[in-house]
Formats: sequence, C-alpha cells, structure tokens
Amino acid sequence: MRCDSELFADDIAIYKKLVNRGAEDFLCMDCLANDLKCSRSDLEKLIDYYRKSGMCTLFR
Repeated sequence: MRCDSELFADDIAIYKKLVNRGAEDFLCMDCLANDLKCSRSDLEKLIDYYRKSGMCTLFR
C-alpha cells in the first residue's frame, strides 16, 4: 500500500487478477492505475467486464 486509501473488495480483486493472485499486500485502484499507466475508469470497465462474464471467481 502506498496511500492511506481504504481498500474495498474490488481494489483487492483487480490487483489479484492483474498483478498476483496470491498477493497479501495491495494497491488501491488509483495507485494501481498509475502503475499500469491507465485510468481508474479503465480498471472499473475491466471489473465490470469480469463481473458480467461470470468467468472470474474474484468478482462474484
């Protein structure tokens, strides 16, 4: 964690999906987006995609 933002389930799930499924420390979506050089909106769209697909257990 870099900032003091409260982490929510989606923050943890997208971090695990994109970075490391076995992670125990996480970044908030804003910090993750910054590291991945994308926007928070891009990550939110990806979360929506995974949730609607029903294929990823992290987003159920």
